[in-house]
Amino acid sequence: MKFQIAQSSLVKLLSAVFLAFTACSCIAENSTSPEKTATLEAQTWLAAIDQGDYAQSWTNAAAYFQSAITSGKWVEALQQVRKPLGSLVSRTVKSAQEMSSLPGAPNGRYIVMQFETSFTNKKAAMETVTFMLEKDGQWKAAGYYIK
Repeated sequence: MKFQIAQSSLVKLLSAVFLAFTACSCIAENSTSPEKTATLEAQTWLAAIDQGDYAQSWTNAAAYFQSAITSGKWVEALQQVRKPLGSLVSRTVKSAQEMSSLPGAPNGRYIVMQFETSFTNKKAAMETVTFMLEKDGQWKAAGYYIK
């Protein structure tokens, strides 16, 4: 009888711990930082570029970005700059910082991210990707630079 009571208490305790852990995980998932959200979106956007789908990366960019460069010019620029670098070997987030203003851009919410990146034809590169918060609440590409 004592064994069943102890076992029952242990099951209740483990259930309570599991529920508390699950609740904390849900809270953590729902309170994702803008930097983390934008970084995940940037990695998805960069994947299109890595696959050579330059036109799709323009389509998935912010309206501000699209108004600054045509799809054709964007594709041409990436073919000249990005394509010669070769395939992606690795990409690691170095930093992600939220900003409210950038030179030459309208005030808004921006996340400026830097990635340490390696390509088959350039072992050490630094990609700077700027994402902005659109009116619909989505983070989208507003700038891209490789050094």
